[in-house]
This record gives sequence, structure tokens and C-alpha cells, in this order.
Amino acid sequence: MLQVAQPQETLLEVNNIEVIYNHVILVLKGVSLSVPKGGITALLGGNGAGKTTTLKAISGLLKSERGEVTKGTITYQGKNLIGADPAGIVRSGVIQVMEGRHCFEHLTVEENLLTGAYTQAGAKQIADDLEMVYNYFPRLKERRRSQAGYTSGGEQQMVAIGRALMSRPEMILLDEPSMGLAPQLVEQIFEIVKSVNENEGVTFLLAEQNTSVALRYAHSGYILESGRVVMDGLAADLRENPDVKEFYLGMSDDGRKSFRDVRSYRRRKRWLA
Repeated sequence: MLQVAQPQETLLEVNNIEVIYNHVILVLKGVSLSVPKGGITALLGGNGAGKTTTLKAISGLLKSERGEVTKGTITYQGKNLIGADPAGIVRSGVIQVMEGRHCFEHLTVEENLLTGAYTQAGAKQIADDLEMVYNYFPRLKERRRSQAGYTSGGEQQMVAIGRALMSRPEMILLDEPSMGLAPQLVEQIFEIVKSVNENEGVTFLLAEQNTSVALRYAHSGYILESGRVVMDGLAADLRENPDVKEFYLGMSDDGRKSFRDVRSYRRRKRWLA
């Protein structure tokens, strides 16, 4: 896939944040990242690395889980997000698509989509936005009157992303979009993300364990381990990095290999800093 040049204007800046849950558990330990406007930035790492916590720190959803940012800054378009009301963050243009989709199962597909338009005014605008979503997700138009709880996992992921688009966001925080989906559906979802990014100008920060697919669609990426950023750079450079290839893509200079064959995790000195 042709690597698109990385946009330069910064939309979101996370600077050296620490997050603590229940006043005791330190989860993020000085995470810093920069999200360029109009780009796709991947936040990579295994389960428990701190990806979801980072997204919730940005979207203001930590408080509901007894978490708080105790150090550092988060700025979006130059405005401080720490302590901001989550609904206000949504109105400012930042939407989080939660891991696991979280559709309203008893509502129809279209009713789910319309819940995303509560910040918008005007029936015509909402109708236009709904048609825009259906253009990206024609399958949802076919299932518009079906209860969301009876749709497939892939369709529910489409509903979740489409619902976010109904609020006309500037930026979408997309958490684990590939979770539980067949490889063909994963590619379809990422192709749609790419199209939305290019055609609508929506910026994406996506948290993903599937490093291979994420780095094929992202402009840049950050790798988290145990609440720290251990590596960052252009997606093309990360794909060719020997540590990333071995420990996240399952490949080494000797060719493809299984994680079972890796007897020790030989991090570079920077990773241990």
C-alpha cells in the first residue's frame, strides 16, 4: 500500500501524562504522543499496555471508572481537556468508539445511528449525514430496520463507527476495531476508515493489537508497553523495524516465526529506559 505523507499540523497533544485508578494503581507512566490533523495515528501494544486508558484520558471517560490524570497535559486544538466534561469534549469534535461496539441492542440500526446526531440541529442535516453513513456502510442501509442486537459483530462495528460519524466529528478515537472480526471484515473496516479519513477529513487515533493491519493503514504509530511509549515513528519505518517485526509482526531476519519460538524478549536499551 502506498504510504501517504504524514500531515504536519497538530490536532491533539498528549504530554507526559500519568493515570491512576482507585488512587492506587498507576497505569500510564508518562505517555506522550502527538496526533496530526487529517491523519491516522495508530496506538499499538498488547492487552494491558495502556491503549484504552490513553483514549479514555483524552475523551474524559476515566472518571466513570475511578481513574484520573494525575500528571501531564492533554490539549486538543490548543484547549486543555483534563477535567473537561465528556459531553463537552464530544461537542468540541472528539468522539470515542468504544472497544466492543456497545450498540443499543434493543434499538434498530437506524435508531442507533440517530443517537449519534444528538449534538446536531436540523432535520435536513441529519438526513444528509445519515445518507453519508449509508454510503460508507451500504450493509447498514439494508439492515436499517433490524434490531442492532441481532446483527453480526462486523455490522455492529459499522454501526458504532457510523454513529460516531453522525456527530460530524473532527477526530475519532477508535478502540480495537478488529476485535472479534474475521480477517476479511477487518480489512473492510480499515478500508472504510481510510476512505472516511481521506474524503471527510476526519482524524483518527486508533488503538489496536493487530499491528500488521494497523501499520498498513496508519500514517504514524506509537507502541505502548506497561503504560509507557517504547517506540514511535512513521508507520512505514515501524513496519521495517527489526524489533517490531519480531515481537509484533511475528517475523525476523530468518523469516516468519511464532511467538512460541521467542525464548526471551530482547528489547533494545531504549525500550527499558
